[in-house]
Amino acid sequence: MTNSKNEIKPSARQIILETAADLFFREGFRAVGVDTIIKQADIAKMTLYRHFPSKDDLIVAYLQDTNDKFWAWFNEATAQTEDQPVAQLIAFFKALEKLVTTPHCYGCPFLNAVVDFPDKNHPGHQVALEHKQAVRSRFRELAYHSGAQTPDILADQLLLLMDGAFMAVRMFGSSNPASHVAQAAGVLIAAQVNT
Repeated sequence: MTNSKNEIKPSARQIILETAADLFFREGFRAVGVDTIIKQADIAKMTLYRHFPSKDDLIVAYLQDTNDKFWAWFNEATAQTEDQPVAQLIAFFKALEKLVTTPHCYGCPFLNAVVDFPDKNHPGHQVALEHKQAVRSRFRELAYHSGAQTPDILADQLLLLMDGAFMAVRMFGSSNPASHVAQAAGVLIAAQVNT
Protein backbone atom coordinates (compact mmCIF):
# COMPACT_ATOMS: atom_id res chain seq x y z
CA MET A 1 0.00 0.00 0.00
CA THR A 2 1.41 3.37 -0.99
CA ASN A 3 1.37 6.25 1.42
CA SER A 4 0.04 9.28 -0.46
CA LYS A 5 2.53 11.50 1.39
CA ASN A 6 5.40 9.57 -0.21
CA GLU A 7 4.07 9.77 -3.77
CA ILE A 8 6.06 12.05 -6.00
CA LYS A 9 3.87 14.51 -7.82
CA PRO A 10 5.06 15.15 -11.38
CA SER A 11 6.37 18.63 -12.04
CA ALA A 12 4.48 21.05 -14.30
CA ARG A 13 7.26 20.64 -16.86
CA GLN A 14 6.87 16.86 -16.82
CA ILE A 15 3.08 17.10 -17.13
CA ILE A 16 3.41 19.44 -20.11
CA LEU A 17 6.03 17.22 -21.76
CA GLU A 18 4.02 14.03 -21.25
CA THR A 19 0.83 15.65 -22.54
CA ALA A 20 2.58 17.08 -25.58
CA ALA A 21 4.32 13.75 -26.21
CA ASP A 22 1.02 11.89 -26.32
CA LEU A 23 -0.61 14.47 -28.59
CA PHE A 24 2.38 14.91 -30.92
CA PHE A 25 2.87 11.15 -31.26
CA ARG A 26 -0.78 10.41 -32.07
CA GLU A 27 -1.81 13.51 -34.01
CA GLY A 28 1.36 15.10 -35.38
CA PHE A 29 3.30 18.22 -34.54
CA ARG A 30 1.51 20.69 -36.78
CA ALA A 31 -1.95 19.35 -35.93
CA VAL A 32 -1.52 20.04 -32.22
CA GLY A 33 -1.65 23.63 -31.05
CA VAL A 34 -0.34 25.08 -27.82
CA ASP A 35 -3.89 25.74 -26.63
CA THR A 36 -4.74 22.04 -26.98
CA ILE A 37 -1.68 21.08 -24.92
CA ILE A 38 -2.60 23.66 -22.24
CA LYS A 39 -6.17 22.36 -22.06
CA GLN A 40 -5.16 18.68 -21.97
CA ALA A 41 -2.43 19.29 -19.38
CA ASP A 42 -4.82 21.45 -17.34
CA ILE A 43 -2.24 24.18 -16.80
CA ALA A 44 -2.07 27.92 -17.28
CA LYS A 45 -0.63 29.34 -20.50
CA MET A 46 2.11 31.15 -18.56
CA THR A 47 3.14 27.86 -16.95
CA LEU A 48 3.76 26.34 -20.36
CA TYR A 49 5.71 29.36 -21.58
CA ARG A 50 7.75 29.48 -18.38
CA HIS A 51 9.07 25.99 -19.15
CA PHE A 52 9.00 26.15 -22.95
CA PRO A 53 9.32 29.67 -24.45
CA SER A 54 7.95 28.46 -27.81
CA LYS A 55 6.24 25.47 -29.38
CA ASP A 56 9.53 24.69 -31.15
CA ASP A 57 11.27 24.51 -27.76
CA LEU A 58 8.61 22.04 -26.61
CA ILE A 59 9.03 19.98 -29.79
CA VAL A 60 12.80 19.84 -29.32
CA ALA A 61 12.42 18.85 -25.64
CA TYR A 62 9.96 16.12 -26.61
CA LEU A 63 12.28 14.75 -29.31
CA GLN A 64 15.29 14.83 -27.00
CA ASP A 65 13.33 13.00 -24.32
CA THR A 66 12.15 10.50 -26.94
CA ASN A 67 15.75 10.03 -28.08
CA ASP A 68 16.78 9.16 -24.51
CA LYS A 69 13.90 6.69 -24.24
CA PHE A 70 14.75 5.14 -27.60
CA TRP A 71 18.34 4.43 -26.56
CA ALA A 72 17.22 3.00 -23.21
CA TRP A 73 14.83 0.73 -25.14
CA PHE A 74 17.56 -0.20 -27.64
CA ASN A 75 19.99 -1.09 -24.84
CA GLU A 76 17.36 -3.08 -22.97
CA ALA A 77 16.42 -4.98 -26.14
CA THR A 78 20.04 -5.93 -26.80
CA ALA A 79 21.31 -6.36 -23.21
CA GLN A 80 21.11 -10.17 -23.22
CA THR A 81 23.29 -10.34 -26.33
CA GLU A 82 26.15 -8.08 -25.25
CA ASP A 83 29.41 -8.77 -27.13
CA GLN A 84 27.47 -10.66 -29.82
CA PRO A 85 26.89 -8.05 -32.53
CA VAL A 86 24.86 -10.26 -34.88
CA ALA A 87 22.64 -11.34 -31.99
CA GLN A 88 22.29 -7.69 -30.90
CA LEU A 89 21.06 -6.67 -34.33
CA ILE A 90 18.59 -9.55 -34.44
CA ALA A 91 17.43 -8.80 -30.87
CA PHE A 92 16.84 -5.17 -31.82
CA PHE A 93 14.71 -6.13 -34.81
CA LYS A 94 12.74 -8.66 -32.76
CA ALA A 95 11.99 -5.90 -30.24
CA LEU A 96 11.08 -3.56 -33.11
CA GLU A 97 8.75 -6.20 -34.58
CA LYS A 98 7.00 -6.50 -31.22
CA LEU A 99 6.73 -2.72 -30.86
CA VAL A 100 5.33 -2.01 -34.32
CA THR A 101 2.63 -4.64 -33.95
CA THR A 102 1.16 -3.14 -30.79
CA PRO A 103 -1.84 -0.78 -30.78
CA HIS A 104 -0.02 1.96 -28.86
CA CYS A 105 2.69 2.46 -31.52
CA TYR A 106 2.03 5.28 -33.97
CA GLY A 107 5.29 5.08 -35.87
CA CYS A 108 8.49 7.03 -35.35
CA PRO A 109 8.36 10.52 -33.81
CA PHE A 110 11.56 11.43 -35.66
CA LEU A 111 10.14 10.50 -39.06
CA ASN A 112 6.98 12.37 -38.14
CA ALA A 113 9.09 15.44 -37.31
CA VAL A 114 10.86 15.54 -40.68
CA VAL A 115 7.54 15.08 -42.48
CA ASP A 116 5.94 17.93 -40.52
CA PHE A 117 9.07 20.10 -40.74
CA PRO A 118 10.79 19.50 -44.10
CA ASP A 119 12.92 22.64 -43.69
CA LYS A 120 16.33 21.31 -42.66
CA ASN A 121 16.87 24.39 -40.53
CA HIS A 122 13.85 23.71 -38.33
CA PRO A 123 15.07 22.61 -34.87
CA GLY A 124 12.73 19.59 -34.87
CA HIS A 125 14.13 18.45 -38.21
CA GLN A 126 17.67 18.85 -36.92
CA VAL A 127 17.05 16.79 -33.77
CA ALA A 128 15.35 14.09 -35.84
CA LEU A 129 18.24 13.96 -38.31
CA GLU A 130 20.79 13.71 -35.48
CA HIS A 131 18.83 10.81 -34.02
CA LYS A 132 18.72 8.92 -37.33
CA GLN A 133 22.43 9.54 -37.89
CA ALA A 134 23.15 8.10 -34.43
CA VAL A 135 21.04 5.00 -35.15
CA ARG A 136 22.77 4.54 -38.50
CA SER A 137 26.14 4.86 -36.78
CA ARG A 138 25.16 2.27 -34.15
CA PHE A 139 24.01 -0.13 -36.86
CA ARG A 140 27.27 0.44 -38.71
CA GLU A 141 29.31 -0.25 -35.57
CA LEU A 142 27.43 -3.49 -34.93
CA ALA A 143 27.70 -4.47 -38.60
CA TYR A 144 31.45 -3.83 -38.52
CA HIS A 145 31.92 -5.92 -35.38
CA SER A 146 29.76 -8.64 -36.93
CA GLY A 147 32.28 -8.97 -39.73
CA ALA A 148 29.92 -7.63 -42.39
CA GLN A 149 31.53 -7.39 -45.82
CA THR A 150 30.30 -3.80 -46.24
CA PRO A 151 29.20 -2.41 -42.86
CA ASP A 152 28.09 0.93 -44.34
CA ILE A 153 25.72 -0.75 -46.78
CA LEU A 154 24.32 -3.10 -44.14
CA ALA A 155 23.77 -0.17 -41.77
CA ASP A 156 21.93 1.73 -44.50
CA GLN A 157 19.76 -1.28 -45.29
CA LEU A 158 18.91 -1.85 -41.63
CA LEU A 159 18.06 1.82 -41.13
CA LEU A 160 15.71 1.71 -44.12
CA LEU A 161 14.17 -1.50 -42.82
CA MET A 162 13.59 0.04 -39.38
CA ASP A 163 12.09 3.21 -40.83
CA GLY A 164 9.90 1.17 -43.17
CA ALA A 165 8.57 -0.77 -40.18
CA PHE A 166 7.76 2.48 -38.39
CA MET A 167 5.94 3.84 -41.44
CA ALA A 168 4.05 0.56 -41.87
CA VAL A 169 2.55 0.78 -38.39
CA ARG A 170 1.65 4.44 -38.93
CA MET A 171 -0.11 3.59 -42.19
CA PHE A 172 -1.72 0.22 -41.45
CA GLY A 173 -1.97 0.10 -37.66
CA SER A 174 -0.86 -2.81 -35.52
CA SER A 175 -1.67 -5.43 -38.17
CA ASN A 176 0.90 -4.41 -40.75
CA PRO A 177 3.62 -5.72 -43.11
CA ALA A 178 6.30 -5.12 -40.44
CA SER A 179 5.13 -8.22 -38.58
CA HIS A 180 8.10 -10.06 -40.14
CA VAL A 181 10.72 -7.31 -39.92
CA ALA A 182 13.08 -9.42 -37.76
CA GLN A 183 13.14 -12.13 -40.42
CA ALA A 184 13.92 -9.54 -43.10
CA ALA A 185 16.76 -8.14 -40.98
CA GLY A 186 18.12 -11.66 -40.54
CA VAL A 187 18.22 -12.14 -44.32
CA LEU A 188 20.10 -8.86 -44.83
CA ILE A 189 22.56 -9.68 -42.06
CA ALA A 190 23.13 -13.25 -43.29
CA ALA A 191 23.89 -11.94 -46.78
CA GLN A 192 26.74 -9.86 -45.34
CA VAL A 193 28.08 -11.95 -42.48
CA ASN A 194 29.69 -15.38 -42.66
CA THR A 195 28.21 -17.22 -39.68
